[in-house]
Amino acid sequence: MKLNWGTGIAIFYTSFVVVMVLFVIKAKHMEHSLVVENYYEKDLDYQTHLNKVANSKALAVDLAITQNRKQDLVKFQFPTGLRHLSGTILFFRPSDISKDFEVSVETDEENALVVKTDVLLPGLWRIKVNWAAGGQAFYKEEKITI
Repeated sequence: MKLNWGTGIAIFYTSFVVVMVLFVIKAKHMEHSLVVENYYEKDLDYQTHLNKVANSKALAVDLAITQNRKQDLVKFQFPTGLRHLSGTILFFRPSDISKDFEVSVETDEENALVVKTDVLLPGLWRIKVNWAAGGQAFYKEEKITI
């Protein structure tokens, strides 16, 4: 069977439309969540964030974040010279925003805080510590793998 050029063009355009429809159907079923919901407000507060990072770097003793895989915990050792700490610790999962959770900063008498990680899914987690003490705000971010 021999095809003429009109039949070839019709087959080409029909196959093109079918492929486009399949792409649209596939795109509708994909999850396209943002990393943060209110990204515009976060962008406006970026200078405040830079000030917090600079304050953290200016500390004589930095916040120490250590992971103990055998005991399934993460220990946050805040500088001992600072008192009346407040703030939040965000456990951020880049691959799934629904797994994120926050812990408030409530230290013991040694300025330490321990968070159990036995319920966390294995993989990459970013720990974002946003805390304040003595009228100054601080920020530290670190990656851990569970």
